[in-house]
Amino acid sequence: MDPLSRLLCISNGHGEDAIALRILLELRSRHPGLKLSALPLVGEGTSFQKQQIPLMAATKILPSGGFIYMDSRQLARDLKGGLVQLTLTQLQALKSWAQAGGAVLAVGDMIPAAFAWWSGLSYAVVGTAKSAYYLRDDQGPLPDLPWYAGWAGSMYLPWERWLMSHDRCRAAIVRDELTRAELQQLGVPQVFAGNPMMDGLTPTEPQAKLPPRESQALTVVLLPGSRSPEAYANWQLILTAMDSVVQHFAPRPVQFLGAIAPAIDLTQLQQALVAANWQTTSTQPATTFTKANGQVMLTQTAYANCLHAADAAIAMAGTATEQVVGLGKPAFITPGAGPQFNPTFAKLQTRLLGPSVILVPHPEDMGPEMMSTLANDDRLKHIRHNGLQRMGSPGAAAAIAQILSSQLSLQG
Repeated sequence: MDPLSRLLCISNGHGEDAIALRILLELRSRHPGLKLSALPLVGEGTSFQKQQIPLMAATKILPSGGFIYMDSRQLARDLKGGLVQLTLTQLQALKSWAQAGGAVLAVGDMIPAAFAWWSGLSYAVVGTAKSAYYLRDDQGPLPDLPWYAGWAGSMYLPWERWLMSHDRCRAAIVRDELTRAELQQLGVPQVFAGNPMMDGLTPTEPQAKLPPRESQALTVVLLPGSRSPEAYANWQLILTAMDSVVQHFAPRPVQFLGAIAPAIDLTQLQQALVAANWQTTSTQPATTFTKANGQVMLTQTAYANCLHAADAAIAMAGTATEQVVGLGKPAFITPGAGPQFNPTFAKLQTRLLGPSVILVPHPEDMGPEMMSTLANDDRLKHIRHNGLQRMGSPGAAAAIAQILSSQLSLQG
């Protein structure tokens, strides 16, 4: 295979963009002359542009935010919002880009993989959405699965495995070792394991950005999700859960750290706190809110610090919940109305992440559930081990970049 100096990355979602970007930056450090381009199928792709990676085609934010698989009504909204025309435009732009040669990296699910195949070029697939853990754990099949689950022998369906086994697919990279072994057994060649979700979580902001931790305080990170308006509806449920935790742990101090995505309007969350009778306190380094033995601080700049400082999480998010679990901490989740974090997603997340996720159907029951879990040392030890096993160690993006360099014969 001749060396290639052009690489196009196709991704389909906010979390997928972040994973793709970590891999691309690792590739750039190895091959400074490699000409990188991006085709984000969902959203505007601003994260790529901030790193001077040009977009290959027009982008558009669709109503679902990329979660049509969670709710068929979202597909109807996307169709009305121009999904078909956008897809045709992207496919045409892809064919034009491919005429000059190069390779394609697909990050996400079957859709970017199908785009990569359509290009006619050599490609690699990084599967972020699927895992064997949805159907089984290390002991065997999970109980209480729907009758149709696993009909194909894997979460990866036959046509997805065909895309990953195609002669032009030089590497298929999946989330974990259990999934890699499963696909290898099913005949997928050149399959590797690596999960970049745990990269980039070293605290970078000074710890002074967070309020000092009180002696014996319980620290809980709050993760309402990264998409509006869903995050604001999730926040209302989280407020109910917070009240339950404060009441059940009293008189023990409870420190809540709201790790809020930059795209979310902090003012709306603060107003909701005031409406729920949290009292604002003007202190340094940031405005905090108090109620009884509880304290809340919201930040949009110290995400990794919050995750590392926390004993547990109240989470209604995708990637952020997985990162909490990967750090060995329990995540308490409660389903919302969606489009992402609805009951279906929450149930799937418990299967993916196993005992590290505690599904609390009603937020007012959060306190007793958290108290019971945190009082069980054996359970916490199991949660720590499980998180590492399912999410992997930091450094996966660099390892994947090395695989891609070799398998795609990249140069530059």
